[in-house]
This record gives sequence, structure tokens and C-alpha cells, in this order.
Amino acid sequence: MNRSIAAAMTGRTVVVTGGSSGIGRATAQRLAQLGATLAITGRNRARTQDIADQVRTSTGAHVQAFTADLSAQAQVRGLAAELLEALPRIDVLVNNAGGYWNTRHVTADGLERTFAVNHLAPFLPTALLVERLQQSDDGRVVTVSSNAHAMGAIDFDDLHGERTYSGARAYNQSKLANILFTHELARRLHGTSVTANALHPGVVRTSFGAEDPGRSQRLLVPIARPFMRSPQRGAATSVLLASSPDLRAVTGQFFSNGKQKRSSTSSYDNQVARRLWLASEALVDLH
Repeated sequence: MNRSIAAAMTGRTVVVTGGSSGIGRATAQRLAQLGATLAITGRNRARTQDIADQVRTSTGAHVQAFTADLSAQAQVRGLAAELLEALPRIDVLVNNAGGYWNTRHVTADGLERTFAVNHLAPFLPTALLVERLQQSDDGRVVTVSSNAHAMGAIDFDDLHGERTYSGARAYNQSKLANILFTHELARRLHGTSVTANALHPGVVRTSFGAEDPGRSQRLLVPIARPFMRSPQRGAATSVLLASSPDLRAVTGQFFSNGKQKRSSTSSYDNQVARRLWLASEALVDLH
């Protein structure tokens, strides 16, 4: 299987957001090993460039680093413009960047950070890059979600937790938004060369949530860490969705442990998905 995947990735260009650490770094490393040309994004310029250099040195692949804080829409737009200028083709977009914040943070755009980074950060770059993806004969949008989506609900009356905020509730809402976005994107791209799928990477041994952890994270993560997946294992399903020739025509689906599975019942509500799409367009001023 690796041989066929490697052949399929040769000459293909992949953008991985949040590619400077954790699952994103492992995803970029593996796709580079499979022959892809890589563009990785990160918040810290020096760190992102260092990781790009390491991946390039270890694989011989062409790897470029791009810097942006994906919580800020102006930087997302700047990033998209840089990518379009630097990359003649984009075959795969891996929306990997995400985070968890136990307390409420507000972005430069006045939005709640979890919703901005976990949902709008995939939504806006995808919208800005989709025309370039459609120029590929096998374009793919891969979005990293979580099984936590099953505990989520979209609260249109309080999307940004202004009335009441819970880190877990905000995270679960954002992960459900990832899958609703994927389903709606797949419907909107029906009949084109671009597919859209989402995934659960598993519980992975990274610094996820360390910036502003909740009490349970502080207490339980050190105990659970030895039993968590490595970033390499956590990246496996992202790599599969980005590269497998067998999945070329598969779209609008949710994957876990490398296999297609049903997501939560609420994630298939087309009316909610359309409403979320329109609300997201308004929040990022996309017309």
C-alpha cells in the first residue's frame, strides 16, 4: 500500500496548518516521506522554519514554512495570499491547527478563541484556497475534528460564550462545527474534483491544551500520558485521507482509526450545517 500511496503523492502539493508541532508535524513528516511537496504553517516563525528545515533534511522533500496566527482573520487572509503566490498548485489542504482553552479568550476580531481557531480557521482558508484546489484532478480537504463532537451542540444564540463559558463546551461545539462544515462543504463541492472529509486522531501525546488547561487536564493528563498515542499514530488517519488512492471519490465522511464511521446524529442535520455556514460567512466577512 505504501508504494501506491507514494506514487500517488509524487508531484502533489499539500498544505498542513499547525504543522510545526504535534500531529501536524507528524503529518507533514509522513507526507514528505511519501513524496509530497509540503507547505506547513505555524504561529512562531523561527520554530516553523526550523521544523520545515528538519523535514526537508530528513526526507529530501521540498518544504516551505509560512507563519500566521490563525485566530486573526487578517493573518489568515495574508497567509492564503502568500500560499497562492508561492504554490502553483495545491492538491490537499489539511486543516490540522486547533486548540483548547479552559478560560474564555477573545481574538483580535472580537471572537471567542476556541470557535475562531478550531472552526473559522479551517473555514476561511478553505474558502480562500478552494479555487486552487479545484484545479487539481484530485483535490482534498482534510479536517481534524474529534470524537468530542458527539458531546457538542451549536448554540447560535451564544456561539462565542458571552453569556456562559465552559472550555469543554466550547471545544465540543467547535469539533461538531468541523464535521458540519465538512458535510456542507462536500455538498457544495459535489460534482467538482475536490473531496472533503473529517477525522478523529485519537487521544494523542502532545502539548494540546497546555496553554490554558482545565483542572481535569492538569490532574489527569500526567497520569494518562503514557497510554496516549504518539503524534505519529495520531497523524495516521490524516495521512490516509490526504494520500490514499482508494479514497479519491470518498467525500463528506468521518474517519477514526483509519476507518470510515458514522459521526453523531446531530452532525447530519443539514439545516444546522447550512445555518452554520451562513453564520461563518458573516463572521469572516466572506461574500
